[in-house]
Amino acid sequence: MERISLSNSAFEGDNNAYLFADGPETALIDTGDWMATTREQLEAALADRGLAFSDIDRIFLTHWHHDHCGLAGEIQAESGADVYVHENDAALVKGDEDAWDAMYDRQRGYFEEWGMPEDRQEVLLERMADGETTVETPTVTAFEDGDTFSINGTELTAVHTSGHAAGLSMFEADLEGGHEVFSGDALLPVYTPNVGGADVRVDRPLERYLRALQGIVDADYDRAWPGHRDPIDDPADRARHIIDHHEERSWRVLDALDRKGPCDAWTVSADLFGDLEGIHILHGPGESYAHLEHVERAGTVVREGGEYRLADGVSERLAAADAERWDLEY
Repeated sequence: MERISLSNSAFEGDNNAYLFADGPETALIDTGDWMATTREQLEAALADRGLAFSDIDRIFLTHWHHDHCGLAGEIQAESGADVYVHENDAALVKGDEDAWDAMYDRQRGYFEEWGMPEDRQEVLLERMADGETTVETPTVTAFEDGDTFSINGTELTAVHTSGHAAGLSMFEADLEGGHEVFSGDALLPVYTPNVGGADVRVDRPLERYLRALQGIVDADYDRAWPGHRDPIDDPADRARHIIDHHEERSWRVLDALDRKGPCDAWTVSADLFGDLEGIHILHGPGESYAHLEHVERAGTVVREGGEYRLADGVSERLAAADAERWDLEY
């Protein structure tokens, strides 16, 4: 297995594609985004190894986001490669119009629910549409949690890790370094994957993501190969760090409501993240919504229409407690 590092001009952080070419079959985990620069980089990396797009037999996708599956259609068009993705993301990856229309409708509904101003909605929708017409979609084969695949004797096991995306999946494998995992965007080394905005189809996104992170802790992998940036040598420790990060962020959400009084997700987002541009116009209020929804179900916050307020008595508890002495049920 070899890691191929690719630039990412559309989103944040260099992407990774992982190449298996140590036998009769040639396979990739993820492809990078759809941009011309990325295509040239991947073609050059393959050429350095005596390969071309036409040599790829199979592609395994961690999820539907275009910075991970953007070149799958082009590669398939040249090679006839089989493209695998979790069943929850299959319709989006193959470009099903009904699935995309449902996604857009749900996004617009959330934009209104979150209190996103109309001018910010227009900027965001234009930004999000930028890549849709340029991505060549593949035909796909859907897999489920626990499905296994063999690539030149290496066994891959799909592990569904919903949260950041409805179909986000990791692939476990026993490699020379031990029991390792290709973690996609479920576990990243530098920043934390967005929950709430990155895929509005996910119900209870923060709860699902925290459960996935705990699964990574329990698995105690020897190394993680993420969708962006460098390998993670202690995946369990990184997962625990992200769990702590989300608990701290929920405290910040409660503090914002304590200071501002009842407000919507957009207002909480502005308090947490300030002014937002580009795709962050989606990610900021989406993340805030995920946390608000999470603490609402815990009974700490009450929702009234599109606004959230602290439940009775919580303000006093905030004044008397800190994160070490008040469990938010994480």
